[in-house]
Amino acid sequence: MVTDDPQLEAQLTRGELTFRQLAHFVAAAEAGTISGAAKRLRFSPSAISASITELERALGAELCVRRRAQGVTLTSTGTLVLEKARRLLEDVAELNYAVQGGGTELVGPLVVGCFATLAPAVLPRILEEYEARHPRVSIDFVVGAQDELSAALRSGAIDAAIMYDMGGLDALESFELYVARGYALFGAGHPFAAKREVTLEELANLPLVLFDQTPSTRYAMSMFEARGLVPRVRHRTHAFELTRSIVARSDSAYAVLVQRPANKLSYEGLDLVEREIVPAPPSVNVVFAWARGVELSSRARALADLVRRQYEVPAQ
Repeated sequence: MVTDDPQLEAQLTRGELTFRQLAHFVAAAEAGTISGAAKRLRFSPSAISASITELERALGAELCVRRRAQGVTLTSTGTLVLEKARRLLEDVAELNYAVQGGGTELVGPLVVGCFATLAPAVLPRILEEYEARHPRVSIDFVVGAQDELSAALRSGAIDAAIMYDMGGLDALESFELYVARGYALFGAGHPFAAKREVTLEELANLPLVLFDQTPSTRYAMSMFEARGLVPRVRHRTHAFELTRSIVARSDSAYAVLVQRPANKLSYEGLDLVEREIVPAPPSVNVVFAWARGVELSSRARALADLVRRQYEVPAQ
């Protein structure tokens, strides 16, 4: 490991610190309190505190200020050591997984995130093939909103994510899986269900059931704003299927969505009708993303390769 501080580099290579000390320090910094780190690692608070003190003694620097009522506050040196400690611990874990796999199998944990509306359509196929190919990888998934997934990628809580690229992904690397586009959804009894296509001008005066989930909300509203229109929002929902179910029962309401399920029925078995919007709304890329500047683990690289094959994405 190379640092920008020669003195710190010398201290880190003297062999006076342990990986346990580093793990305790990282846990305290991430939890914000000694007690939080102790609970997470199942050690006593006094043991965590003593371990951090030993680390500070080994490095010859104060890494954090510990106050009973205010928790743990990192010093400038502590912030530097935290970043390096995380990398060291990750490298040690990867070394352990590589040894367990004997150089021929992938071993260890993998967490993939997915935007809520995409998950039912893309995750099952990915999980099935990945688990068949790499049975010793413990793969898990997190389903959430776009901002939640972006934050989880940046913090390292998840390894990669499948999400929409509607802007705001500057801190992420990604490659495109496929292109989607917004459409209008109606119940079978809605007069517009008989039309081949609809305009935003026609829709603006009807009651809108808004799927209120970032970035879907921004996408739908920006379509109207671009044409100088203000839609009549009747209901806001945070659940994709609830949006579809409300629309299916209405002869006046509609929704603007991007994900197109193969099942054209609501949860209640009522018919739903998709109609194209003219002029065509902006296209949206569905992407495989990970944190910029982070080297993917062998397990995450295998996931990226699998996703490329499934969606016929050319290798970079």
